[in-house]
Amino acid sequence: MKILKYLPLLLVMLLAFSTASMATVNSANEIEKDSNDALKTFYSDVNGGKKYLERAKAYLVFPDIKEAGFFVGGKYGEGVLRVGNTSKAYFSITSASVGFQMGVQKYSMVIAFTSDAALNKFLLDDDEWETDIDGKIAIAEWNSKEEFDDADFDDDMVGFVFDSTGMMGNFSFEGTKFKRIRPD
Repeated sequence: MKILKYLPLLLVMLLAFSTASMATVNSANEIEKDSNDALKTFYSDVNGGKKYLERAKAYLVFPDIKEAGFFVGGKYGEGVLRVGNTSKAYFSITSASVGFQMGVQKYSMVIAFTSDAALNKFLLDDDEWETDIDGKIAIAEWNSKEEFDDADFDDDMVGFVFDSTGMMGNFSFEGTKFKRIRPD
């Protein structure tokens, strides 16, 4: 029975250790190079993706998000915020989750800001922004024959997940935080 008393503490320590071990701040040059490579993959995988990002107010590119979990999970990645083709700031994405989940995966993500209001809210929240459980980012779904030339989303932020490897299954509660970083 004493073991059950300390199980929640053990799980929190495990989560903190696993998330901290994934968090290594890269240099700005590494983030830029990896983001450019991820965008090349995005443009080749998503027909009309380049035109869509050109019409967006700004976009975040996370070239390498790593996620792992076994009942307790976490993810971490670093990326760049671009307005047009100009890099404006660097951010990390960190997430913690608890629930039925198991696996490891790595993927890239682009989050497009389609309104000035969404971009300003993201930038003005004191260098940190958290998503709610109900989700504020619409994840776009497409197939290889569709194009985004005519896409019209009602959401202020649209996320694209691509270049995924590994497998992760989950049914969990998750909180995600975006935090401004200052790489070397």
